[in-house]
Amino acid sequence: MPPKISIQEVSFTYADGTEALRNISFDIFPNEVFVLFGPARSGKSTLLRLLNRLSDLVDSARFQGKICVNDQDIFTRSTDVTELRRKISMVFALPTPLPGSIRNNLTYGLRMAGINEQRVLDRRVERALKQAALWDEVKDRLDKSAFALSGGQKQRLCLARSLALEPEVILLDNPTSGLDPLSTSTVEDSLYELKQRYTIVMVPHSVQQAARVADRAGFLLDGELVEVGPADHIFINPSDQRTQDYITGRFG
Repeated sequence: MPPKISIQEVSFTYADGTEALRNISFDIFPNEVFVLFGPARSGKSTLLRLLNRLSDLVDSARFQGKICVNDQDIFTRSTDVTELRRKISMVFALPTPLPGSIRNNLTYGLRMAGINEQRVLDRRVERALKQAALWDEVKDRLDKSAFALSGGQKQRLCLARSLALEPEVILLDNPTSGLDPLSTSTVEDSLYELKQRYTIVMVPHSVQQAARVADRAGFLLDGELVEVGPADHIFINPSDQRTQDYITGRFG
């Protein structure tokens, strides 16, 4: 199977000279949950942001290498970055609902994309909320304020907002870091359904979560990709001693 995303010899350096990533290469395949894990400041979030070019917002940073999605280089001048970010959607650690109702949160992006037919909007809203495991909890209050939702519900709303645009790839940057165990479990359970339709790249909040949700995983340390492989290999019998030391809690 050809990769959905191919990362080839990627390096990224911030304006102050901090080298966040050094010569990273690996592939991510369709319909898998790929987890990037490692200690703080290992380059995980930087790499995630490169995948939909949020890195463009970092002044004077230096990027080297190549990132291809569907075999197309996303850093060419001809790339429509707005369309890329619809295709590769990102959900951040801190849920930030838009002002207004639950329904408006989901339809705002659709209307911006030129979708205004009410029947289509209603269908997209319901499907996205179901995919994010939120429909049953909010279906009777879609026109109520999104700010009235709990923290876990807001996080799933932000996920649903991304899903409403029908992306191909979902980037999840520590999406359960502030959630209670029940809400965390709900979000994790939804990943098993979502990967049937989407490719998911996730930075988890713990090694334990990484082991629970990953199909494949990559361990990053100080900007270096130490190793990458199937979850049952990485978390049970890693090839590199540094990976073993990290997942057993000897550092990090």
